[in-house]
Amino acid sequence: MTSEPLDGLIVLNKPPGVTSAKALYKVRAITRQRKSGHAGTLDPAATGVLLICLGRATKLVERLMNLPKAYVAEARLDITSDSFDLDEPVRDVTVHAAPSASEVAAAFASLVGRVEQVPPAFSAIKVGGRAAYKDARKGIMPDLKPRPVRIDAIEVRQYAWPVVSFELHCGRGTYVRSLIRDVGERLGTGGCLTRLCRTAVGSFTLQSAWTIDGLKSLADVRTAVLPTAEVAALLTEPGNQD
Repeated sequence: MTSEPLDGLIVLNKPPGVTSAKALYKVRAITRQRKSGHAGTLDPAATGVLLICLGRATKLVERLMNLPKAYVAEARLDITSDSFDLDEPVRDVTVHAAPSASEVAAAFASLVGRVEQVPPAFSAIKVGGRAAYKDARKGIMPDLKPRPVRIDAIEVRQYAWPVVSFELHCGRGTYVRSLIRDVGERLGTGGCLTRLCRTAVGSFTLQSAWTIDGLKSLADVRTAVLPTAEVAALLTEPGNQD
């Protein structure tokens, strides 16, 4: 006798060093349910909220991906890399005078609003039908065009040269790695993301998220699942409007 397919959403806290696809496969291995997907990729090194959709909830993926996102991040302004994070070899950047706290805050503030952002070459953005990172890993940097993104708010939480930590609220398609690159360009410094955690997607927060280790059995998954009807209702609330 086979168990009834699951329908709903799991708010997962993705650990570092795991791709979003592998996190999804771990859930699939428990449910043995192919009709599943995730709503918004997190870089392997990043942690935090990853929405896993099961059954009929997969029809909500596009709406979930449009929800506003919140992140906390840390970056260094004295280094850079081709991926704008620590996944690729870092290079030192010579900075003759460290920017002041007010200059750093102003650089971040200049990026709030609707801005044009060039995605990282090491990303899943399609160029001619092919993921950009596949060419970038071969040393062929794709020609990526700026795309409109929405930055709702940025708060610098701490700055002590060369490290800056900040909180970011943004819309779909925003690359935090590109944002810190752009901050560095404005300051005349490097810009390399060293830590990233997605703390919320709409009203789905890290505080209510399940860890992968907490999902050991089908019973655990059933407990974690928010029913599809409940998720659809949540999507009509003000905090879940893009």
